[in-house]
Amino acid sequence: MNQDWYTCLDDGWATLRRALAPLRGRDLDEIQVQLYKHSFNFANLASAAHLVEEFNRRDDQNTLDYQLSGEIVSHWLADCLRVLDENVRSYSDDTAGLNDQSLKYIRAICSPNRVKLVHEMLERLDGQIPWDTIDAEKDAMRMSIRKFSDDVVAPVAEDIHRNDQMIPPQILDGVRELGCFGFSVPMEYGGLKPGDGEDTTGMVVVTEELSRGSLGAAGSLITRPEIIVRALLEGGTEEQRRRWLPGLAAGEPLCAVSVTEPNTGSDVASVALSARKTEGGWLLNGEKTWCTFAGKAGLILVLARTDRDATPPHRGLSLFVIEKPSTDDHEFTVESPGGGIMSGRAIPTLGYRGMHSFSMHYDDYFVPDDALVGEEGGLNRGFYYTMRGFSGGRLQTAARAVGLMQAAFEAAYVYAGDRLVFNRAIRSYPLTQSKLINMMTAIVTIRRYSYAVATLMDRNEGQLEASLVKLIACRAAESVTREALQIHGGMGYAEETPVSRYFVDARVLSIFEGAEETLALKVVGRALFDEIEKRVLN
Repeated sequence: MNQDWYTCLDDGWATLRRALAPLRGRDLDEIQVQLYKHSFNFANLASAAHLVEEFNRRDDQNTLDYQLSGEIVSHWLADCLRVLDENVRSYSDDTAGLNDQSLKYIRAICSPNRVKLVHEMLERLDGQIPWDTIDAEKDAMRMSIRKFSDDVVAPVAEDIHRNDQMIPPQILDGVRELGCFGFSVPMEYGGLKPGDGEDTTGMVVVTEELSRGSLGAAGSLITRPEIIVRALLEGGTEEQRRRWLPGLAAGEPLCAVSVTEPNTGSDVASVALSARKTEGGWLLNGEKTWCTFAGKAGLILVLARTDRDATPPHRGLSLFVIEKPSTDDHEFTVESPGGGIMSGRAIPTLGYRGMHSFSMHYDDYFVPDDALVGEEGGLNRGFYYTMRGFSGGRLQTAARAVGLMQAAFEAAYVYAGDRLVFNRAIRSYPLTQSKLINMMTAIVTIRRYSYAVATLMDRNEGQLEASLVKLIACRAAESVTREALQIHGGMGYAEETPVSRYFVDARVLSIFEGAEETLALKVVGRALFDEIEKRVLN
């Protein structure tokens, strides 16, 4: 056990508690700047605490992997404390900051000699970041998905991105054959989910490896099915489950989720698209945006307002499952058999290409009564069913970030060994070594934290932790891909190298599945004060 780690963690929690003390009881909207910063501090400290506990349980102390892991723990913890200290001094009247012992620890970990030591360890592993063995089944799963990602996804990823193409059949068919669409579907409905619980960790591993091949062309394929499946399991009738779950498990049809609107963003409770009762069903009217995969999808889960006068507003929302023809086109129009039109137009995007995100319009579009999730019993329960699925989506986004970071790191490590500057490989320079170490540390830390959150979610816990890991994972992905591009220099800015795609793809992660600001202020921020008290008291 490294007592310095526990001492520094205790100091970190106590310092954050002091910084929050003068903010307690104030209107959260009036302290957004401080709350935003401290939500990240909290997330970083929580992940560091998990890393320390997880590492101290390991017993393979004579391996190089173990030694490297210990250095990763030290670097992550030191970086968390350094950022915390800077934030506290900037946003608090308490200028005391960290104690001298913690500051001494930070200086020691960040010293040039320590950086050199860690890089030598990494070099002896030929730049291969060790993955953590979960169990034999998950290791086999990882190997099969990684092989598929390397052999099938990666070779076509650039062409899909550069030419804004739809995901090709070989990827979709391969994901179907591997059973990836069925992770959240119970076995009784044709999926892989065990009858006695969840396999969230398996979902995280698969998402991570698919995202390593391509975020847009593979890494997000199983997110939307999970959201719909969880909504149906939470609120659907048995008839609806038997009608839709087997197909979702098989990836036939593919699906989309339509929640966001032009004027609401992450404020789900303010959804305005209306569903008006009519004979035999409902008429949908209004707009949606950022409906990813809407064209290719054969099912769309739509959140609509069924009670305009509900107080609070989120109690007036319901979910509908719409069946439609699949298309690869960038625009489509569908006429309902009961009348009305639904149309979609793909939104040109900076990155995250392959699935296409659509603006949607509904004009008196008729859906039958049995399209309402839960039918009569699900009326005005849509907000709750949607939130059930989104927590898993946040964890999946963290896994997508890890896979993307892994790809960026691998490309940067190889390029830094091949590229000569002033007659030396740039990987031999201390600055490049420091960048690579920081990238590796973020990847390993967030990967391990995401597995821990997956375990919590298997116990129907971890809703807050899912938001925490998404916060730090998405921010880290931007940093890691930025550094990977920087290491490539001019070639990184050229579209002929994958790192330019990694960089623009990473930018979307902090926006979807709960925007960074919404999570920091409305989810983590609301729980922050009480959670810090628990950490300090315990």
